[in-house]
Amino acid sequence: MQQTAPHRPSGLSPAPLLTSLAELLRAWLPRQRWFAGKGRPVTDLTLVSTTELYPGCLHLLVRTEHFALPAHGGTATPPPDDCYQLLLGVEKALPPRLAHAVIGRPSAGPLADLIVYDALHDPKAAGILLERLRTPGTVGPLRFERDARVEVPGGLAPRLLDAEQSNSSLVYGDSFILKVFRRVQSGINPDLEVPWALAGQGCTRVPAPAAWIRTSHPREATLGVLQPFLRDADDGWTLALKSLTSGREFTEEAYELGRATAEVHLALATAFPVDAPSRRQNRRLAEGMTERLNAAARSVPELRPYASGLRSAFDTLAALESAVRPAQRIHGDLHLGQVLRAGRQWSVIDFEGEPARPLAERRRVQSPIRDVAGMLRSFDYAARSRHPWRPQWARQCRESFCAGYAAEAAWDPRDEPELLRAYETDRAVYEVLYEARHRPDWLPVPMAAVERLAEGR
Repeated sequence: MQQTAPHRPSGLSPAPLLTSLAELLRAWLPRQRWFAGKGRPVTDLTLVSTTELYPGCLHLLVRTEHFALPAHGGTATPPPDDCYQLLLGVEKALPPRLAHAVIGRPSAGPLADLIVYDALHDPKAAGILLERLRTPGTVGPLRFERDARVEVPGGLAPRLLDAEQSNSSLVYGDSFILKVFRRVQSGINPDLEVPWALAGQGCTRVPAPAAWIRTSHPREATLGVLQPFLRDADDGWTLALKSLTSGREFTEEAYELGRATAEVHLALATAFPVDAPSRRQNRRLAEGMTERLNAAARSVPELRPYASGLRSAFDTLAALESAVRPAQRIHGDLHLGQVLRAGRQWSVIDFEGEPARPLAERRRVQSPIRDVAGMLRSFDYAARSRHPWRPQWARQCRESFCAGYAAEAAWDPRDEPELLRAYETDRAVYEVLYEARHRPDWLPVPMAAVERLAEGR
């Protein structure tokens, strides 16, 4: 790779920069959708890495510290180690179109009286990122790399997607999409590792990485991935809601989605090692599910009356004499928002897993039934998001999805009801905790599933 010397003006070393940025970032970070430390005020900041991409544009890795939250019984739980990727612009004045991206105006330090803003909203900064990816090289600890077999044209107009989730995404000319990982953990991100491996298997259900950004400081980590943008595709959630609104069935789409999911699982089982099934594996899995249930019940009072019934699903799993299905690499967070349909072709995206979980956990082999359970829960979510509720729509989609999966995989998830119930219960418990914290109005949706699952239905 070609070496490019970073330009670092005097006064932009971490300590002086923090004098300018600490107060602004402590207020701005908790308001961002991708910030993981909700409800935990930022007590301290550390600049892990500082790189100037060009004059007036800073790439930062920022580690946040928080007060420990008291857990059940009064024991304080240590906060997680959170490190965030920021691209900050610094200017004397901004055009009105960037007013919404302003973070603030520092009152001290080397950036005093300048405007600091989120540069991912700036077409100039977004264009620089694409150009760096087109011509691989290094800028300080940052490494820009790409697949030499893929042509990435220059001059593609960038736009930042509005539907921000746990990361930020830039679309270039409706041809490529760059996912910028906001919360950074050491190691290769599954959203680069898995699509790259699947591309090697010839799997066309997953867009292959065209280019990526990594850092070598303080440790190896993936910062972003550029992939083809499926411009004519709609996500599964949008299509499901259109089906519900129009009153038409979604069974054909669900069947084909089941086949696509199985196709990806088969390719993953070839691309990565698998673990032989064992009874010990069942017990360990059930123990983890039980611990998550107990923690959720302590936090969400509405869950407590059903805890015993839910726990029976995990006890049944632990008592199984054998596990039929080997553990393998899976998607890990599969739902209707993680699949795209263009014409009759389903594609699977976002293999990052749950960003709040440790990277090692997200890369761990698991039963493919976890992905199946995630999609079954997603059909239920879609059905309950429209009034009147259409339980028959959800049941038909669930059955069609499993039938399509079985047709491609040559085994049916419904033939392992104990494992499927346990995974669906674990997912519903996670949903209850999430909705209680972030969207209380949605809490009745997973609670309806909790009631059903607690009764063994």
